Amino acid sequence: MERVSADRTALELLVHGVGGARPEKMLNDPRTVRIAGDDTAALFRRADDVTADTGPADDRGRDAPVPEAYVWSNLTSGNGTRALWLLLLPFMVVNLAHWMRPAAREGLRAVRLYGLLVRLAALSLTVLLVAAACEVAVDLTAWQCAGTTACAARHSWLGFLSPAVSDGGWWSLPGRRLALAALVPTALTGLLWYLSHRTWRAYESQEPLDRMPEPEDGPGHTALGRPGFWYGRRLVARLRAAHTAAGLLTVAAAVGTAAVRQDRRPGGPPVLDVFGRLLEASLVAGALATLWVVCRRGRSEHRLDRRLDAHLVHRLPLAAFALLALTLVYAGWERPGWHSGGRLPGDAVFGGLALAQGALVVALAVVARALHHCPREVSAPGDPDGMAAVRHFPQERCALRGLGGPAVAMLACALGGVMSGGVSQRVSDWLDGTGTYLDGPPVLLTWQASVIPVLIVVLLVLCGLLARRTLLLTRAEQDAVAGEYEVRHGDPARTRRIARARAMATLTDRGPLLVAVTSTATLLLGAGALVGAFSTGKTPARAGDGAQPFVQGAAQTAQALGSWLIGLGFVLFVTWGRRAYKDASARRTIGILWDVGTFWPRAAHPFAPPCYAERAVPDLTWRMASWTRATGGRLVISGHSQGSVLAAAAAWQLKPSDRKRVALLTYGSPIERLYGRWFPAHFGPAALAALHEDIACWRNLYRLTDPIGGPVRLSGDDCGPRVDREPLADPLAYGRDEAHPLPTPILGHSDYQADPAFAEEREKLLGRLRPEVPQQRT
Repeated sequence: MERVSADRTALELLVHGVGGARPEKMLNDPRTVRIAGDDTAALFRRADDVTADTGPADDRGRDAPVPEAYVWSNLTSGNGTRALWLLLLPFMVVNLAHWMRPAAREGLRAVRLYGLLVRLAALSLTVLLVAAACEVAVDLTAWQCAGTTACAARHSWLGFLSPAVSDGGWWSLPGRRLALAALVPTALTGLLWYLSHRTWRAYESQEPLDRMPEPEDGPGHTALGRPGFWYGRRLVARLRAAHTAAGLLTVAAAVGTAAVRQDRRPGGPPVLDVFGRLLEASLVAGALATLWVVCRRGRSEHRLDRRLDAHLVHRLPLAAFALLALTLVYAGWERPGWHSGGRLPGDAVFGGLALAQGALVVALAVVARALHHCPREVSAPGDPDGMAAVRHFPQERCALRGLGGPAVAMLACALGGVMSGGVSQRVSDWLDGTGTYLDGPPVLLTWQASVIPVLIVVLLVLCGLLARRTLLLTRAEQDAVAGEYEVRHGDPARTRRIARARAMATLTDRGPLLVAVTSTATLLLGAGALVGAFSTGKTPARAGDGAQPFVQGAAQTAQALGSWLIGLGFVLFVTWGRRAYKDASARRTIGILWDVGTFWPRAAHPFAPPCYAERAVPDLTWRMASWTRATGGRLVISGHSQGSVLAAAAAWQLKPSDRKRVALLTYGSPIERLYGRWFPAHFGPAALAALHEDIACWRNLYRLTDPIGGPVRLSGDDCGPRVDREPLADPLAYGRDEAHPLPTPILGHSDYQADPAFAEEREKLLGRLRPEVPQQRT
């Protein structure tokens, strides 16, 4: 038996931020060795430090801490399939809305209702995406274009579906055309299931550190400390089955509706009429079963829930697929005298979805507002009966006064609508370039595209106001810069650059205003488009016929410009996705978006990009727990940018005894500036104060020129010294001096480790940590 020396053993666990970083740069050494992990996420050390804490006692007794880098960038920007995640952008955004609820006491019915409404909004987005695929493949291509002689002749690959071109071929019957075209949305649903199942096995199946749950009677308890928070395997499997079934049932409804409508006409075949009614009843029953699965169960976080509802996960999608197969056979049955004409009934479907999404967002806003005004009263520790004074925690910095979640959910629905309308409009223009053959997509989609120019005008006005404010702030900051650097007659250009960097960094704090204006304008314009489409039944240009010349011209301009903008967006979207598939640097750019958007588990939408933290947080937790228990040494986990959020989440997952042996160093951290404002239930002031009390010590570095990082805003008290250091100077020197013979750059969000304050604060943290008696090991 040997004992691991704990006299001076210290480990610095480095966690990089968004965009990733190479271990050579993090460790400032070209020779690095992977000591644990795989090609997706791994721990690295310098080659000279591989045995620094396990080798001879002389090596273990050095003063400097052993640096160790955790590299997780491949979790979000790995192989080329990451480009497919662009299709999942609305799903990712609505999943964020689930975690944006205001802080409130756990167990309230409003908390459960909030999660339920977000899950229903997420389900509507799945139906919307599949309905858009049905509109393109089933309605525009198989029903309208293949049923029109001129359009089918213009596209020779559709000739075998056209009754005139194929001279009444087997596939030319309307029902068979619809059944064949239904394979496209069916394949899309299958692709979404495959991507979700593949990432579920890679991410959600990673088990975190198993431990007993802590009592939640403290004032700042957060769900991030629960054992099962980063283990959403069971819920994602249930939701994946429900959303897959919803997609397949949507395809079945799109194909079967036209056939049922034909069979119900006078003189229709009675057998097919009865069979169609049975199919309709089965589709309704399947839809109700899907809704029950979505509404029945939320997340289970208090323990590691290793169970799987295998009967539900397998049987529900299979039953929906069987219904779809029966529907395709039913639609493909020969019906004499059936000819395709006009549009399939898509206006009612897209209109119903838009109305349902608007109602869900409004209901979500009502619930969120009620939660925001509900005081989070928690008994003081040691007073479970609540006889002592209760503690109230402020929510002044909560984004949009608690309405951040509903606003983001509205943006998710808007993104889904724009993507659906863009694909439909672009395909319609491609099939019918002159606009004379086809009726085109549903009128509602044209109305929705026509309000995009109005939305852009509103956003341009807002951007102009923000630019003016930034210019005024830049002028005001110039005096502050001159005073801080004690220069009376400095370089005006240098002063202006520093002041502009500070003013631009404050734009991050205007994010809630931008989201509020965008979501409100989207809701109002969407409601106007819905009213216009259903009240007139015509496109905006045709609805303006006979009106005043100005109104008519505005309607025609809005429709033409909206169609052009939505087509341009579709082309840019496809181009970006194709480039990301081939180019690793482009995937890293997209990976920055996923770094921020996929931190949270998939609690609302199973087809959203996977949560990388369900792999990263257990990795960090296991590393910290195993190292401190084995060595009894001191450990500082230092996180930059998004890495600081991972570091805090990992510290919450430690046992209380292990948490007391860890120090936290954050720099460029959005943990309060972004996460505390947008996710107050999990990173609010009470939760951060509790983390400050639980760990050994915590220091935070930030710059006024940093657009992402900011202060944590925790003052010193019984929990320990103040967390925030005074803002670091950026640049380090205004001009040249003996310490800086060359001009120093404005660093903003990068290179915090180059500042002398970084090493100084790290040494202070190590000085506050005390090595404990190590355990024996063989």
